[in-house]
Amino acid sequence: MTDTTRKRISTPVKTEEEASENMLRPRNFREFIGQENVKKKLGVYVESAKRRGDALDHILFCGPPGLGKTTLAYIIANELGVDIKVSSGPAVDKKGDLAGILTNLKEHDVLFLDEIHRLNPIVEENLYPAMEDFEFDIVVGEGANSKSIKLPLARFTLIGATTRTGLLTSPLRDRFGIVERLDYYPAPDLATIINRSSGIMGIECDERSRNEIARRARGTPRIANRLLRRVRDFALVEGNGVITPEVTVNAMKLLEVDEAGFDSMDRKYLLTIVEKFDGGPVGIETLSAALSEEKDTIEDVYEPFLLQEGYIQRTPRGRIVTQKSYEHLKASRQGVKQDGLF
Repeated sequence: MTDTTRKRISTPVKTEEEASENMLRPRNFREFIGQENVKKKLGVYVESAKRRGDALDHILFCGPPGLGKTTLAYIIANELGVDIKVSSGPAVDKKGDLAGILTNLKEHDVLFLDEIHRLNPIVEENLYPAMEDFEFDIVVGEGANSKSIKLPLARFTLIGATTRTGLLTSPLRDRFGIVERLDYYPAPDLATIINRSSGIMGIECDERSRNEIARRARGTPRIANRLLRRVRDFALVEGNGVITPEVTVNAMKLLEVDEAGFDSMDRKYLLTIVEKFDGGPVGIETLSAALSEEKDTIEDVYEPFLLQEGYIQRTPRGRIVTQKSYEHLKASRQGVKQDGLF
């Protein structure tokens, strides 16, 4: 990739965490690990668009946070050799905000909207003609003298990302020509990602340590890289700068991340249902109040992994824990007795 292209797709970095994520982010399909079927299809779509000399169809990425939706948007822009503009549903609050973004796009550029399910309904309605006809309707004048003018736009590609597909309206969802869902990663893929990341970070991490971190990363690359950074800190301060299985396990104990990848909040979630509500069912509003946590955070961050792994069930009457949760909590409590944590 040329320096010019790299500059085009880079974004301002505000924190050390963001700088680290940007450094570890893959820049092309070859570097992107996992999601092989999705990656293969996207590669075909991108190559087809390049050969046709036309804009790529609009793309919708669905799935839990941290699985690579944003990264894939950057990769697509890089592979197409175009600019990418990044925003989010809540940030595009007014029609004027959307107009400003769309009119500044150049031919075949990529517009990435994260949390697209949170778009203002008025803004969403103005997005329809832009997606379909590459036109933006503006009203000139007031009252009886007002008239609508169609402002032509460059042919662009909208890439939307959502963790809540069910909250998307049908008209918006139907305007995406490509819809792909990203799934949780198997541990071997996460171990490969950790191996790549540790190499970029310049720290030695043996195979057993990579597998241990991958096992506790909840099937999510973002969490795997975050845990790697924290274990690296322990290795540098309390070890000899090398990530070993012993350093990894000790770090996980201090981080309160158990063998299933549950942190203190996950265990609190399950224990709340078990101890306060007899295992459920309990409604999400009640659960949110009991945990002092936002409902959206519970539904978007904590529950997807617990649901997929079979620790909880959503029923018409509310959330209930499964036998698997009881077994896990029992094992965790035995661990607390044995060594003070797990």
